[in-house]
Amino acid sequence: MKKIFILLFIGLSMQYLTAQTVADAVRYSSQNITGTARYRGAGGAFGALGGDISAINNNPAGSAIFNNSTVALTLSSGAYDNQTYYNDGITVNKASDIDLNQFGGVFVSNGIGKIRKFAFGFNYDRTNDFDNAYIASGVSNNSVADYFLGYAQGTPLDLLELQPGETNADLYQFLGENESFAAQQAFLGYQGYLIDPVSSDLDNTDYVSAQNGNSFDQEYQYTTRGNNSKFTFNAAGQFSENLYLGLNLNAHTFNFTRNTVFFEDTDNINNAVSSLRFDNEYRAYGSGVSAQIGGIYHVSPSLRVGATYDTPTYFTISEETEQYLATSDVSGEVVLNPNVVNIYEDYNLRTPGKATGSIAYIFGNSGFLSFDYSYQDYASMKYSPDEDSFFQQMNNQINNQLKAVSSYKLGGEFLVGDWSFRGGYRFIESPYKNEETLGNTTGYSLGLGYILGNARIDIAYDWAKQEQNPALYEGAFTNTAFIDNINTNILATLTFQL
Repeated sequence: MKKIFILLFIGLSMQYLTAQTVADAVRYSSQNITGTARYRGAGGAFGALGGDISAINNNPAGSAIFNNSTVALTLSSGAYDNQTYYNDGITVNKASDIDLNQFGGVFVSNGIGKIRKFAFGFNYDRTNDFDNAYIASGVSNNSVADYFLGYAQGTPLDLLELQPGETNADLYQFLGENESFAAQQAFLGYQGYLIDPVSSDLDNTDYVSAQNGNSFDQEYQYTTRGNNSKFTFNAAGQFSENLYLGLNLNAHTFNFTRNTVFFEDTDNINNAVSSLRFDNEYRAYGSGVSAQIGGIYHVSPSLRVGATYDTPTYFTISEETEQYLATSDVSGEVVLNPNVVNIYEDYNLRTPGKATGSIAYIFGNSGFLSFDYSYQDYASMKYSPDEDSFFQQMNNQINNQLKAVSSYKLGGEFLVGDWSFRGGYRFIESPYKNEETLGNTTGYSLGLGYILGNARIDIAYDWAKQEQNPALYEGAFTNTAFIDNINTNILATLTFQL
């Protein structure tokens, strides 16, 4: 049975206690363009248009554009295609799945006095799908022993030695409860014969790598799963012939699991370890709240403009980790399998707010052309509690590594009788100052719709590409994998007027 313990923070250095990174903050703050097939087919550029269930995610005033109560349901078949380059190796990973992507409704009622119309809405959107996988495989000139070495520096050797009657699992748990995550990593590296102390003195705090070669066959298997969901409660009204205003209150939830398995082999006789396997599992669960306020104004029968402000999302996040290490040399195998779940104290994350301006031109009964521009400052993200030294360090890293970004969405629809033909384009800047870490996103979409009385069937195809260069681990082992990532989605939406 797995042992479970809570890492206590009182009186402890936070420098290496927790698992949060800048990449985690970016992941939980990012939202893909999701929603109905009509919305996706036109690139999500609905900020000045409304009239679609998912358009209320762009601009809450959009529900007041409806003349009739409407509900919509969307299924999505998503796929990823990762081509990964790691030193001299190239690998390809592909997978797909089917999900309930969106469900919602808008209910329209007569207004009171000068308010011509009221609309109330509810919408569920899967704003981010975390299902992903890649394999980085190749020959490296440095060993993953550097990972353990970086964490070990400054850790007294006395903490890493087993006491009489003490097991590896006991010591791993003790270090987590009484010392730090860094001490646990130092313990794994030392007991796995990957690092050596400079001195056998129990007060020693300096270490060197036991892997002295320059040719290591490595394979890093990365798998993630989970999703980020948004539940929107909407209210909007038509306040004059041309002015529409609305408000959203949003509830966010996410679950994220990351499994990594690292293999390393070498035949160099100067190395203490000839092969190893290093497993890590990280689980995170979060819930949060946000709000949106927006308006749409009809400048003329053909020209519409819109503006929206999204508040930051305030998340509370829980995390857990598990680890396993096995190493082999000529004398046999060492297995360090603590069967311990590290449960960390909950913390808070404030994501960046967003401002959006929109403009659309309506070609009578023939269709529309629409454009949205959004601005979001990722450097304003913040971990808390503020008084914690670790989170202060993380917030400084966020400020140093991230920047404000712009995103652009362009979409159009052309109507021929009961048929609708759509196309869209989007461009989202990387939130990193060093865009090699995570590149810009470019996407294209096509869509088709058909009206059947009070119902409409829509389908869409969405394609997006992004280049990534993530670090395999945080810390002194700085190897990265270059990934050419392509995501595609095929969506189908059934919409009913009530």
